Amino acid sequence: MDITVQENVALARYTSMRVGGSARYWASASTLDQLRAALEWAGKRSLPVQVLGGGSNTIFADGTYPGFVVKVNLMGIDGGSDDAGDAADAVTVSAAAGENWDEFVVHCLGSQLSGIECLSGIPGLVGATPIQNVGAYGQEVAQTITKVQALDRDSLEEVAFSGEECRFSYRSSRFKAADRDRFIITRVTFRLRRGAKPELDYPELRQRLRYEATDPTPAAVRDVVIALRRSKSMVLDPQDPNTRSVGSYFLNPIILGPPMDAVEERWQAVGDRESDIPKFPEADGRVKIPAAWLVENSGFGKGYRYGQAGISQNHALAIVAHGDRSADVVRLGEMVQEAVVKRFGILLESEPVVVG
Repeated sequence: MDITVQENVALARYTSMRVGGSARYWASASTLDQLRAALEWAGKRSLPVQVLGGGSNTIFADGTYPGFVVKVNLMGIDGGSDDAGDAADAVTVSAAAGENWDEFVVHCLGSQLSGIECLSGIPGLVGATPIQNVGAYGQEVAQTITKVQALDRDSLEEVAFSGEECRFSYRSSRFKAADRDRFIITRVTFRLRRGAKPELDYPELRQRLRYEATDPTPAAVRDVVIALRRSKSMVLDPQDPNTRSVGSYFLNPIILGPPMDAVEERWQAVGDRESDIPKFPEADGRVKIPAAWLVENSGFGKGYRYGQAGISQNHALAIVAHGDRSADVVRLGEMVQEAVVKRFGILLESEPVVVG
């Protein structure tokens, strides 16, 4: 066997929340063969397998997870070569699933490549980015991903998907929806642009850069993005008491016209309101509502506390761990969902994966 299996491994230190119990069995995989060996080992014992990347979107339950946790440590960055596509400035870069995402962004910026600079500061690993189509400040990885390589859990064969075959949508993909838990991402390939001017589609970012740089470079965009994320406690910082979170706990709901009318009626029925519900039109006629606004207007303001969990003091969409009990974090998330349903008739979809 090409892997070392450990028993009763504490899991909290492997997640950004720093909560949760232990794994009955644990192994790390640095090669495809080790990943296959881990799956075969668990299969022979009929054990459930939880694949773990950077732990920035995972919450382990208190107690012992009875299965096998496999940590993906596949490393390596290839590319920087000119792409043969339509754009003369296109460059292809690929990274193994275990590479730190933000370090990969820095690597690309060091090569004067643009296309993912607005995704700076997002915790986690490269392999997680296609699963939920990671996005922020007007960019998402769906805009630049050209290929995703993955290991089929059943056949143990490596397969590849084009960007189109990944079926990307708002914070989702085939790997999160129809093919959830079927594949383990092993490598992701991006098409970036060399020396291109950043495309800024996010109003807050454009406004900030207008005052700080008249002709912003991708590196300047990164600096502003990091500053914005830090002001909201959305970067990992051991000195920040609000940093123990999974980032945004809920997705922004996207709603069709008639149901939106019902939401508006509920808001007006609550009492005299000086402001309308903030909403942003989508190309297909639906509207997106900021989940943070819904949370705050359902009785859960910044700094709210419940047991060993709370709402971040700097962003209403982040649930923060203040102790070592994951149960309080999960319950607070449920409480927020229940309150938003009661007030607005909207069920917020939670982002993190809760294991056990």
